[in-house]
Amino acid sequence: MKSIIIAAPMSGSGKTTVTLGIMECLKRRGLKVAPFKVGPDYIDPGYHRLVTGRPSINLDGWMCPPDFVRETFLHHASGADIAVIEGVMGLFDGVGGVREEGSTSQVAKLTGAPVILVVDARGQARSVAALVKGFAEFDPLVRVAGVIFNNVASENHARILREAVESLGSGPKVVGWLPRESRLDIPSRHLGLLTAEENPLPDEYLDHLAAVTRQHIDLGLIWAMGTSPAADLPLPFVTPPTAVEVGTLVRIAVARDEAFCFVYEDNLRLLQEAGAEIAFFSPLRNEALPAAIGGIYLPGGYPEVFADALADNMAMKGAILEAIAAGTPLYAECGGFIYLTRGVEDTTSEPVSFHELAGVFPVTTRMLPRRKALGYREIETVADSIIGPAGTVARGHEFHYSEMEEIPAVAERLYRVRRQGTDLEPEGYRFRNCLASYIHLHFGSSPGMAAAFVESCRKFNHLNRDIQDNQD
Repeated sequence: MKSIIIAAPMSGSGKTTVTLGIMECLKRRGLKVAPFKVGPDYIDPGYHRLVTGRPSINLDGWMCPPDFVRETFLHHASGADIAVIEGVMGLFDGVGGVREEGSTSQVAKLTGAPVILVVDARGQARSVAALVKGFAEFDPLVRVAGVIFNNVASENHARILREAVESLGSGPKVVGWLPRESRLDIPSRHLGLLTAEENPLPDEYLDHLAAVTRQHIDLGLIWAMGTSPAADLPLPFVTPPTAVEVGTLVRIAVARDEAFCFVYEDNLRLLQEAGAEIAFFSPLRNEALPAAIGGIYLPGGYPEVFADALADNMAMKGAILEAIAAGTPLYAECGGFIYLTRGVEDTTSEPVSFHELAGVFPVTTRMLPRRKALGYREIETVADSIIGPAGTVARGHEFHYSEMEEIPAVAERLYRVRRQGTDLEPEGYRFRNCLASYIHLHFGSSPGMAAAFVESCRKFNHLNRDIQDNQD
C-alpha cells in the first residue's frame, strides 16, 4: 500500500479539485483508493466517498492522540492500493504559531506519507520557486516530494513555472498543472463547498476532471512518489473478539441524509466496536425511527437548509419526542442540536422565515450572516452522563453560523469548555437522557466515550425489556 498527501501553502489553493482528479484517475485505472482528510472537515470527505466508493476518514492530531491517528490510518487503508490524504489549510497550519498539532505536516510525520504541494499560480511566475523552496526546507522531517500548479493561464505560463522550480536543482519535482477553468469549480456556501449529498458530481464533471487531470498531471510520477507506511508504525488497532459478547449488540439509530451528513466515520466505527449495530434513518423522509433501538445519534449538517421539509415531517418529530420522553439515550451535535430546538429563524432572508422543529429545547435558533463560532474545543463533563462518568475529557470542533436564545435552567449544563486553555461558557445541554451541544466531539479523543454511550443504550434496552416483561 502506497500513500501520498495533497497539501497546499494556504486554503483555497485547489487541494480538493486536485485530490478528486487524482482519486478519479487512480480509480479508473482499477486501483483501490483509500481516502483521508486532515482536520475536522466533513464536506471534502463526502466528495472523496462519492469518487472512491469508500468512506473518507478524518486524521486530526489535535483532537486525537498520535497513536490513534496512526492506528486509524492503517486500519482504514488496509486492503487499498494507495491512500490519498487531502490536507487542511496550509501545510504547516495547526493550532498555533509554533505548534504543529492539527496540521497536515503533523499527519505527514505520523503516517510517513510524502507531500505533493498544490500551488495556486494565479499571478505568479518565477516567485513560485522561492515559495516551493521555503516549504520544502521549513521542516526537514516533512518530505515535500512534488508540486502541482493550479489556475495556470496557459502552456507558456506552465513552462515558466516548471523552469522556475527546476532551477532549484534537487528538491520537489513538478508533477503537473491544472488550467484556470470554471468547469472544474465546485459550488460553495459559508461553511465551504456544497455537500456531496446536495451536489452529487455528475458523470460529465468527473469525465472532464479525469480527462484534464490525465492530460496535465503525471500520474505515473505520483505513483512512484508514493511510499509505504514507515516500518515503525504500529499495527492497525483491532478490538479483541472478547470485547463484545455475543448477543449484547444494541441498535443505535443514526440520522444520515442531506440534512444530517456531518459525522466522523471513526465515531461510527468505535460505536460498532463497542457493540452497536448502526441503523441509519432520514429525518427528512422517514416517518418512524428504526425498530428496536436503544439509542439515537443526531450528527451535524445543514438542517437550516432543509428546515421546511424537516418541519413538515410531523411524524418524525413526534417519534423523536416520544423517544426522549421514554428515556431513550440521545446524543446530538450542532445540526442535530438545532433540530431539537423550537425552530429555525432565518434572519438572512427577506422576509424573515421561521420553521418549527422538534422543540425539545424551548428556544429558537437564528441563522446569522456572519460566522458565530469556529475552532477546536476541549470539554470536561461535570456529571455522569450517557457519554461517560463525571470528569470525562474529550476534544472536538465547533463551526456554525447560528445562535440560540438562552436555554432555560430546565436543561443542565454538563460541559466545562476550553479553547486553547481559555475557559468558555458552559455547554452540553441535558434534558432527560438527551445530551446536545454545538461541539462535534471525536470519540477517538476520549477512550471509553463510545463504549459509555453504547452501554447507556444497552441499559435502556434492558430496562425497557424488564418493564415489558412485568406488564406481560
